[in-house]
Amino acid sequence: MSEGEQTETRWWQSPAFEGVFYWLDNIGNIISLTGRTVIWLFRRPFRVSQMFAAMDFIGVQSIFIVGLTGTFSGMVVTLQTTYALRAFSAEGRVGGIVAVSLTRELAPVFSAIMVTARAGSAMAAELGNMRVTEQIDAIATMGVSPIQYLLSPRLLASVIMVPLLCILYTTVGMMGSYLVSILLLGGDFGVFLQSIRDTVQPKDMFMGVIKAAVFGFIVSAISCRHGFYAAGGARGVGVATTRAVVESCVSLLIVNYVLTQLLLDSDM
Repeated sequence: MSEGEQTETRWWQSPAFEGVFYWLDNIGNIISLTGRTVIWLFRRPFRVSQMFAAMDFIGVQSIFIVGLTGTFSGMVVTLQTTYALRAFSAEGRVGGIVAVSLTRELAPVFSAIMVTARAGSAMAAELGNMRVTEQIDAIATMGVSPIQYLLSPRLLASVIMVPLLCILYTTVGMMGSYLVSILLLGGDFGVFLQSIRDTVQPKDMFMGVIKAAVFGFIVSAISCRHGFYAAGGARGVGVATTRAVVESCVSLLIVNYVLTQLLLDSDM
């Protein structure tokens, strides 16, 4: 082998390019697998029982953690905002500011992160365990599409349930805001309520729900990809689960900025 060929081999095998190739392969696998998952949503037989089970696991079983997070998020944002606005004698605007913060940003982002931590990691671990124990191969051997049976219900359930959890987050967050602003700090309830009415617009709630639906799609797509293609035994399942959570959270933050820019620029 000539020196030029050796140099070219070392160039392609450098750690920097291995990282680039991993990300390109990862993105390609996510797009390909998600595309097939979406296609299977519209093909018979429809896995209704699997979808309801996924909705229960992703949505219903996440109510407590999302509600707890939403309550204390609303409380701490209200506390910080109240003390910040006191310097301008504008405590009466607290309700509207907190409501917009929850509906536009906090509720969709934190709801999706909580779903990622609880349900996304579990989906990746479950699918990864099924892959390394050859259960997915057994499903395919029986003539059933593992994508339709395992992935499509989870994807649809995430798109449906995360927006509902976002609405729950906003509701309990405003309850927490009420507890701090009115009961703890002694604010006026009428002023608090009027501030919300004057500030919050339908487009704010629309923005939050759209974001939550997109985030649910992203979390499910990434988690299912890493679990479905897991390899390497128990260690491989752990690696796949970790990558699913990390990549989902990073993707949520990046996509959140892009969606915010697009939705603010659009005429809703």
